[in-house]
Amino acid sequence: MTVASPVTLAFDGSHIDGSWFTTVTDFARHTAWLNGTVEAWTNLGLGVFALLMVAGWWSARRRDADAMTLALAAPVCVMVAFAVAEVVKKVVAEVRPCRSLPHAYIVDACPAPGDYAFPSGHTTVAAATVAALFVLDRRLSLIAAVFAVLEGFTRVYVGAHYPHDVAGSAVIALPVALAVSLVLRRFAAPLVASLSAGRLRPLLSAAAADAGAGR
Repeated sequence: MTVASPVTLAFDGSHIDGSWFTTVTDFARHTAWLNGTVEAWTNLGLGVFALLMVAGWWSARRRDADAMTLALAAPVCVMVAFAVAEVVKKVVAEVRPCRSLPHAYIVDACPAPGDYAFPSGHTTVAAATVAALFVLDRRLSLIAAVFAVLEGFTRVYVGAHYPHDVAGSAVIALPVALAVSLVLRRFAAPLVASLSAGRLRPLLSAAAADAGAGR
């Protein structure tokens, strides 16, 4: 008896927006001079979201316990959203574009057959950061949103994901990250307030750090 391969059993997303995908990858074909930069950015660019969360923490030090709780919750929100996306990825099992559309122009290396496409993990991290920062600092959230759109575009540009993979990531990550953030603010704020009065006070309160520096 012949056993079907994982690729054969996987969902083929090229029928959804394969033409949009190839429009973007054809653009990548004609901008080969930009391929290396975009390929590097699509991975290294995730560092921007880490920096924005650090900026949120730094700003929260001059605010109250609620703000600090939201700042500390941001990376937790991202991890939870990413975990949910990974579960969805295994359930949907959408084969990567490089396998569904082998003649398309692909910048990125084709992942292993078991590394599925929907949703995009990179864009999940980006969108979750946008949601986590939204309840903390709207300005930082707006900056994150701009970079999230760029991150989503680069995932399609390098041929790693279809446009619906990127959109699906936002649909999953935004509400999950927002919900986790609000739940943690409600239940973890008393703990953060308590820690702010202890040895961790310099990390959680700029006022405490300034007072210590002035002695």
